Amino acid sequence: MTRLDQLKQLLDESPHDAFLHFALAKEYEKLGDDQQALDWFERLRSQDPAYVGLYYHLAKVYERLGQPGEAFRIYTEGMEVARQQGDQHALSELAGARLILGDEEDFA
Repeated sequence: MTRLDQLKQLLDESPHDAFLHFALAKEYEKLGDDQQALDWFERLRSQDPAYVGLYYHLAKVYERLGQPGEAFRIYTEGMEVARQQGDQHALSELAGARLILGDEEDFA
């Protein structure tokens, strides 16, 4: 049984476990399947938008898929979630990654 199979089995048992959604998305990333990773990150974002750890990784997938405007939007959304939670570390990582893409004028 592969790690992917194990994660899917665990998710069948706990379908609302945010960490399992995150782990599944990361496993697809590791396997080089950005589209599946994107789908799982987006499912997690719909299910648990307060899961601050997903925003950086989701935006990176959008960058790899050639969608920098969407990546910028996701970084910005994640920064707001991090601010609301008082998570300065996540806020700093998201802001740094977003800055590398450009500024708001580039994506207005």
